[in-house]
Amino acid sequence: MEIQIAHSPDSDDAFMFYALAKDKLPTGKFHFTHTLQDIETLNRKALRGEYEITAISFHAYAFIADKYMLLPSGASMGDRYGPLVVAREAWRPEELAGKEIAIPGTMTSAYLALKLFQPDFQAVVIPFDQIMDAVQIGSVDAGLLIHEGQLTYSDHNLHKIVDLGEWWHQLTELPLPLGGNVVRRDLGLENIKEISRLLRESIQYALTHRQDALNYAMQYAGGLDIETADRFVGMYVNERTLDYGAEGRRAVQLFFDKAYQAKLIPSPIRAEFAD
Repeated sequence: MEIQIAHSPDSDDAFMFYALAKDKLPTGKFHFTHTLQDIETLNRKALRGEYEITAISFHAYAFIADKYMLLPSGASMGDRYGPLVVAREAWRPEELAGKEIAIPGTMTSAYLALKLFQPDFQAVVIPFDQIMDAVQIGSVDAGLLIHEGQLTYSDHNLHKIVDLGEWWHQLTELPLPLGGNVVRRDLGLENIKEISRLLRESIQYALTHRQDALNYAMQYAGGLDIETADRFVGMYVNERTLDYGAEGRRAVQLFFDKAYQAKLIPSPIRAEFAD
């Protein structure tokens, strides 16, 4: 049975799917093929139900919950860290009001978190890997960084204005939900159960065989050295990635609740997990 897995071309997703991508696990009747695209493209394609399994932003789940369920493994959460807003000058966070800010997409969780933090700004959509350059040359006032840029912005002489994961923790005492893996409902419960088991085993394999998985992930590390890439992977692939836990699930639901209260998503959403 052919199953397409779609995920971002970054080191943490590559690390997570290493065992499945390199046939390190017996997969029974399933044959997995991997598609790598930026997260906003994956969010948009999930609206059409294009892939059986896909990484998405939690923000996007509010628009695809009729087609997909959240897998209980595979979450990326920021535990007192997360997407950063950076600028050429060291502004106070309240000075972002009214500014033109580059974002990696309007369906990303980073954008939703920024709107919860500061509703009043002008969003300019720019591919995630071009945002730091746009800030540096002054085509935007500030930029919202995801992926490896969260660790390398200071190399570009940029200043951190706010860490949205830190802000969210101060507000809620919970981790900030960023991305998760979802499975298409039409696969049926038996297939979904087996796919869920295999994804968890892939994450566990990478954590157990960390160096091999990290060596594989380095091709997607955006020029990071291996020590920095290891640190980045550790931020977003860890025990919480194996299983959300009660705290992680509570964080996801609260993220949706606050988004609805702020009128940033069209209807209330219940986070439904493929348990």
